Amino acid sequence: MAATDPMPPDLMPLDHVEAWVFDLDNTLYPSTCNLFVEVEQLIRKYVQDTTGLPPDEAYTLQKEYFVKYGTTMNGLMAEHGVDPAHYLNFVHKIDYSPIPADPALDVALSKIDAPKYIFTNGTVAHAEEVLDRIGVAHHFEATFDIAASSYIPKPNDHFYDTFLEEHGVDPARAILVEDLARNLKPAHDRGMTTLHIHTENDWAMFGHDDDHVHHSTVDLVGWLEQVVAARSLRQRAG
Repeated sequence: MAATDPMPPDLMPLDHVEAWVFDLDNTLYPSTCNLFVEVEQLIRKYVQDTTGLPPDEAYTLQKEYFVKYGTTMNGLMAEHGVDPAHYLNFVHKIDYSPIPADPALDVALSKIDAPKYIFTNGTVAHAEEVLDRIGVAHHFEATFDIAASSYIPKPNDHFYDTFLEEHGVDPARAILVEDLARNLKPAHDRGMTTLHIHTENDWAMFGHDDDHVHHSTVDLVGWLEQVVAARSLRQRAG
């Protein structure tokens, strides 16, 4: 089924789901906000300041570390002894004003009577800034961030296992909502239901047609509304 096709409500009440787990960036707000353009520039500046390399060479090393270690931060930690908290604080000093308030998302989340969590490779402080801009912070039980995972990022298994154990979430009764399709594979492997948010980013879309993606949409609010409607129909019929 294409991401733009509405899913028949009777196919998606998701009655088994008792915990809703949401990625943050480019999932709860539009990827067109382009926050990570600024983050990318700050990462490059951090690599340059740490290594003393000129900008072009710093950018090349940044990408080499990303490929080798999974994140530039992990590369800087391994190769230069960088303090991850200092790094994350530096690269998240960005302008959050492009993120719009989303009252429709606020209403949609309010209709889902279940614990909700933020599940992000960013920081708690970054999540707080984003959620305050959107206007939905009050819906979430907790934010599980990169620090809570000992700075081991998604899609490493450790990130998922630590979250599930720390918050007592049964993966068979949980759903993960993500814009990066590859980050849904470990969730699927643990028995979680998965929802992929389609964006225009080819990197994020890689693997979106694989079996570990159970549901997909370009419209998170509309999809949540369909789930709520399906549950209501099921309850009235049952």
